[in-house]
Amino acid sequence: MRKIFWVVLFILASMNFAEAAPQIIDKPVIWTETREKLTREYAELHYGLSQTTIEPQAVVVHWTAGSTFISAYNTFYYENRGDGTVNVCSHFIVDRDGTIYRVAPETSMARHAIGYNWCAIGIENVGGVGGAEDLTGAQLQANVELIRYLHEKYPQIQYVFGHYQQDAARASGLYIEKVAGYHSWKVDPGKIFMKGLRDNLEGDGLIFFPI
Repeated sequence: MRKIFWVVLFILASMNFAEAAPQIIDKPVIWTETREKLTREYAELHYGLSQTTIEPQAVVVHWTAGSTFISAYNTFYYENRGDGTVNVCSHFIVDRDGTIYRVAPETSMARHAIGYNWCAIGIENVGGVGGAEDLTGAQLQANVELIRYLHEKYPQIQYVFGHYQQDAARASGLYIEKVAGYHSWKVDPGKIFMKGLRDNLEGDGLIFFPI
């Protein structure tokens, strides 16, 4: 009888979790032993860690600086960047209409944010061409739902920050970079979008950095 109780409880919990999840379309990029090998090499060089998976502790929000989903997807698709290192990639791409695509496993290490790839899930939003803060309301709502889903699924996630906030996010203690001078300056996904995320998620127990 006790065993039946726990089985029923698990089913109910799974149903509730499923209801909370946004609609996600799986469209994986190439992910073979080659990407695993290149990812491990990247992790060892930049973090001093021998790993290809992560325990998510943060979500980093980006824009693609392109106008279509397919252009971003094609950028992430191949394993090798062309210089013998693992290609750039985020875990999710959110299209202009709010459609969420999962292009890499959530707990894989993806190369999207210097210093944080070892512990962060990346969300790309289609837009930001020429630095324009043009992400849509549908994308904002999709990001809110996706981040809530990820926070529920991985309760150890504490931080949400935009790519442009990468320096401020060092206050989290998560930043690691072993290669001297390896840094980039970013503006994505824009202050307007990050304020929208903060305003919508302020009651969810997540930590944001100054906009």
